[in-house]
Amino acid sequence: MARIAGVDIPREKKIWIALTYLFGIGRTRSYKILEIAGVDPEVRTNTLDDATIARIREIISDNYVIEGALRTDRTMNIKRLMDIGSYRGLRHRRGLPVHGQRTSTNARTRKGKKRAVAGKKKVMK
Repeated sequence: MARIAGVDIPREKKIWIALTYLFGIGRTRSYKILEIAGVDPEVRTNTLDDATIARIREIISDNYVIEGALRTDRTMNIKRLMDIGSYRGLRHRRGLPVHGQRTSTNARTRKGKKRAVAGKKKVMK
């Protein structure tokens, strides 16, 4: 099993899919990396030799921020927004949608499960 940036990539999958198991590498970036390395994207991971895997590993480490460093950057950016008190930071702090989505309906993923409002009485006719 090949290890790239501390992650075991799957053996039986095609290499372009296996690279997407790394946090920060999607389909487009995976194809671009393989193009630079001169590797066919349709080749299975277990058929690659150590030199090819080393070349892919080197391209990724030289050109891209992935895994732990990327997660740290993202959390620090969100923390910075909260610290300066920007609108986006306030939305993050309150756990509400950040990018202008509506909240009167939808937004259940960000807001959490519905809770009953205490003290609210039903109107009797």
